[in-house]
Amino acid sequence: MAKRQKSYLRPLLGGTALLALVACDGDYDLRNSIGGSTLDTSEAARQATEPRPQPDSRGIISYPNYQVAVAKRDDTVGDVARRVGVDATALAQYNGISPDVGLREGEVLALPNRVAEPSPSTGAIATGPIQPAGQIDVTTLAGDAITRAETTGSTAASTPSPAPASAPVVQTGDEPVRHKVARGETAYSVARLYNVSVRALADWNGLGTDLAIREGQFLLIPVAAEVSAPISATAVTTVPGQGSPTPEPPSAAQPLPEKDETPEAPKETPSSPDLGSGATAASATAALSYPTSGSIIRPYAKGKNEGIDIGANAGSPVKAAKDGVVAAITQDTNNVNIVVLKHADNLLTVYASVDSVSVKKGDKVSRNQQIAKVRAGDPSFLHFEVRKGLESVDPVDFLQ
Repeated sequence: MAKRQKSYLRPLLGGTALLALVACDGDYDLRNSIGGSTLDTSEAARQATEPRPQPDSRGIISYPNYQVAVAKRDDTVGDVARRVGVDATALAQYNGISPDVGLREGEVLALPNRVAEPSPSTGAIATGPIQPAGQIDVTTLAGDAITRAETTGSTAASTPSPAPASAPVVQTGDEPVRHKVARGETAYSVARLYNVSVRALADWNGLGTDLAIREGQFLLIPVAAEVSAPISATAVTTVPGQGSPTPEPPSAAQPLPEKDETPEAPKETPSSPDLGSGATAASATAALSYPTSGSIIRPYAKGKNEGIDIGANAGSPVKAAKDGVVAAITQDTNNVNIVVLKHADNLLTVYASVDSVSVKKGDKVSRNQQIAKVRAGDPSFLHFEVRKGLESVDPVDFLQ
């Protein structure tokens, strides 16, 4: 597991230093302004998670950025493909499995392209993808209202019609992180990576009792439940000056699991340079190209990890994600190289944990031009950030 969970440019890109970097021609010593504390989750207990949403009659669960299909009993990959209307070979290749392989009931397959959205006609409780709370699809609601108005006809003017027995429901929920399994990873190492229980990971993805996962498989990371702590029966109003009673810490009720000191499979995450080959190929028409071939071993998390970490072999080429100009080449306090490219539309891309930088400040670079190589590490990986002005954004949104 990559230990570096900071934004390499948090102080640099968090204020006027960025403006000076991208707007002026001077050289800047940024070594003392780049850094941040390592995220410490050693005291965090496993989060409670929401149940996986129910699929429609085809097995489709739909989110704004992707869809998955849930297998039924005795399904093969080909069965699922025929039911949802996609090519069986493409579906199998996308999930790192053969078309004729039998699936467990409840097993999840990621769809390589979107199919028709769930709706009440397909057994779903709502029309369209599951939306984040507060971002209800107004267009869908309006369309449903118009349809209901048309079906009532002229009787609506003379006789008030009762409310429909099954009013349209807009399903809300958070979109899970989608993790592509890398060589050497296990269900336990993935669960630890995202701080979820392995049981919840198994339930969300239909894993077997052996919890086996395969390279190239997509796993949905369970969404954390919003749990409100109940008010303790012993919590009473105290007389001023007496202080407040100290609540019982969670660890007093149930001890945290013992720390596993045995090196786990994430150490081997970047062992294959082709781990993200499918994603890299799919990025040909995306706003940005993948800067290196590999699998995302740490996702974007605003305020915690301002980019993504892509596992790759040491020495793997690092390429410009888009046409641009080299805005800065510097090092952090650990002498780790950082390259910043400036692009059109006030966009910046950041490439950290690199060696053998082959460009210099002011150089014009083209999309997919090699600018450096992945630095050796344990594990070796590329930290990649995308910035719109001063704010970091999720690079995956530009790579899809």
